[in-house]
Amino acid sequence: MTPAFHADQGAIEIGTIRLEKLSPIIDGMVIEGRPETRRNDATVQMVWSMADGETFELALEDKDGGGLAGTFRLTGFDGDKRLQSLGLVFGRARNVQRYLRNGYMSWDGSYFVEPDQAREVAKADPAILSGHAATALVSRQGDVAVVGFTRHDRFQSRLAFDFSGGALSFTLETLVDGVPRRGGVEGEPFILLAASSCEEGMREWARAVAAASPIPPRLQEKRLTGWCSWYNLYASLSPDVLTEHLEAAKRYRQASGAPFDIFLIDDGFTPEMGDWLETRPQFLSGMQPILEEISAAGFIPGLWIAPFMVGNRSKLYAEHPDWVVKDRKTGKPLAPMTFYGEFRWHKRSEEYYVLDVTHPDAEAYIRSVFRTWRQEWGCRYFKADFLHLGSTYGPDVARWHRDDLSRMEIWMIMARLMREEIGDASLLLCGSPLWAPVGLTDAVRIGRDIGVTWQGHYSAESLLRDQTSRNFGNGILWQADPDCILLRDRFHDLTESQVRSLALFAGLAGGVLMTSDQLDEVPADRRELLTRLLEDGKPFACDFPLAGTLSLTHGLGTAPSGKPVMTTTADPVIVQRVHRQTETLLNIFNTGEQATDRLIPWGLAGQDTACAVYENDKRLETMAQGVQLTLAPYQSRLLSFRTAS
Repeated sequence: MTPAFHADQGAIEIGTIRLEKLSPIIDGMVIEGRPETRRNDATVQMVWSMADGETFELALEDKDGGGLAGTFRLTGFDGDKRLQSLGLVFGRARNVQRYLRNGYMSWDGSYFVEPDQAREVAKADPAILSGHAATALVSRQGDVAVVGFTRHDRFQSRLAFDFSGGALSFTLETLVDGVPRRGGVEGEPFILLAASSCEEGMREWARAVAAASPIPPRLQEKRLTGWCSWYNLYASLSPDVLTEHLEAAKRYRQASGAPFDIFLIDDGFTPEMGDWLETRPQFLSGMQPILEEISAAGFIPGLWIAPFMVGNRSKLYAEHPDWVVKDRKTGKPLAPMTFYGEFRWHKRSEEYYVLDVTHPDAEAYIRSVFRTWRQEWGCRYFKADFLHLGSTYGPDVARWHRDDLSRMEIWMIMARLMREEIGDASLLLCGSPLWAPVGLTDAVRIGRDIGVTWQGHYSAESLLRDQTSRNFGNGILWQADPDCILLRDRFHDLTESQVRSLALFAGLAGGVLMTSDQLDEVPADRRELLTRLLEDGKPFACDFPLAGTLSLTHGLGTAPSGKPVMTTTADPVIVQRVHRQTETLLNIFNTGEQATDRLIPWGLAGQDTACAVYENDKRLETMAQGVQLTLAPYQSRLLSFRTAS
């Protein structure tokens, strides 16, 4: 299927989906009027002329291999122009059953929305009407249209959906953020693709993002694997307890022979956010001796940092109050995070500010931190967290030292300096914009913190939702990090089946694979499961073939903040698929609390005809249509489909 642009009708056909009533939108205002159409070889241009002499130009070009590549720009003005946004309105999207609401950063969820089921819900939870970067539109026949931007390192992109009047419409915008432009303002390039499935379409979009990136993606030959302190020790760190866990990790690796490479010290070793070259009193000799001990044990030493964060009680803020971003209305430090009550996040600070990386002295300081950690302390794995703080706020809210940069141009200062200062060390970004750091980061967290419960704010819910809708970028843009897997048999609220199924679910995703547990205390069968998941240590592709195909029912729940939030009910069975040379693995995961029966058709495993099916090396009985399974609550069954018996 190849998208077709009908300029005379102002419409684009992508499979069975038709996008109509194309209009420009500038600073939130839709530009009416009939455009002039111009044709040049494979490119069609639509030009809207305005009364003030300005023109909005939309160009769409047939891509080699299928798809339409698009650009839009505003021209015809004198002097500088300070726009906040410009883009396109698709006034009617016909035959759309559901759309992918693609979140902006690690913790801003990605999920499907069915307009017919969500009209009342959208009034209470407008977040379902906003998206970023790209969307997948699923038709009532099941084919898919993908619409998305291909560059993300200059401006933030935004999508807005509306179905309050019945039919679905949406806008595609570039946030220019008032950056002065002379002679013309150009939005980010975008692409329209037709696909037979959501994953196929989103992977093709990811390849277009990789191709458009000024820097090729960093795709390591090995998975990022190992141990992280956070989900076991949290902030209770000391040299002795770290040594205890290091020795346990070393014994596990020696006994199993598994590729278990990284030993990451997460948050808890610095006194305040921003004071990154100081350590807490229990680290009398600093971090360098501990990182040397980790290296001597044969592991890659890693440290955690939140480079945009500055605590109000930090020495950094006391000595350099001009190094933080100001609230444009009040002139006071912008404080995205506050802790005025009992919980203080194991620090003394009540407020957390944003480091103004556009201030040359602040930039020089944070560069010196990364340089010191890498060159003097010996850190070779960096986990950079809470990075969204540098790109969340536009010029209407935040006042930076420089006012001639978009929020993404500001964010990219930090992203680039991290890579420049750490050299060839590995970098994982968390709480981060997902698409901008292509070529700079090795891995990106794709969901919220995993937690120790099945449901709730920090729980398995985010993993089950976001991994299925974001893992398409794994191995194309970066390694996807589903967060640490939990293996211990106590100090959590998960059942045996839930622990095993979540470990399989994250481990089979093919990207980053870490755990936080003290491995001497992990039961033998779960250590064996970890070893099987680590395999040869090489990354691989994992499909979610049912993504976007399931019927949804939406309702309303309550977020931890007390605000209403959309809830979704769908078929509880998730299917993961991994293709290998001699077999195809299907992980059939019942995420529901009730047992269920399922027929797994041959086509789900990519098989045209019947083949041999194994579970735990035991051959299963099959039927002409496929394999019949019974799944207990929260059970996963990992099947191997082999073409040769």
